[in-house]
Formats: sequence, C-alpha cells, structure tokens
Amino acid sequence: MNPLNSQFPLTMVASGQPVRLIKISAGRKLTRRLTELGLTPGVSFEVVHNHGGPLLLAVRNSRLALGQGMASQILVETA
Repeated sequence: MNPLNSQFPLTMVASGQPVRLIKISAGRKLTRRLTELGLTPGVSFEVVHNHGGPLLLAVRNSRLALGQGMASQILVETA
C-alpha cells in the first residue's frame, strides 16, 4: 500500500513497510501502555510481519507484537 502521505490504520500496512506513527485512537490505558513500549507520535518503525494474525513491529531497537484490534486503533503514514 502506498497512499501519498495519507493517514491509515496500522492493520493496512504491508510487511516490510516503514511507517511513521501519527496518532493512537485508543483509551487512556492502552494509549499509555503503547507509549511506554515506544510507540509515540512521530516515531518511525517497520512492520516486520502482517499476515492476518498479530503484527510484529520493529520499534526503537525492539520487537513488539500487537493484535489486530490494537493495531486498528493506530494511525500511521508512509515514512
């Protein structure tokens, strides 16, 4: 997927694609937890694996696995 710098949910990102986090549209607890894990607005990261199950992300020298429900609440743009 290559929309020209438009925002889209993390679930729509193909494996291997670098993206930049725009916004987390979740509740306070989930937003705080994701922020603690390094997912802050403006951070660039790569989707390592997205084949229908949990997404595997490479963020700030770490790997994170997020379920589809969480990932659908994260808006990103192409990096």
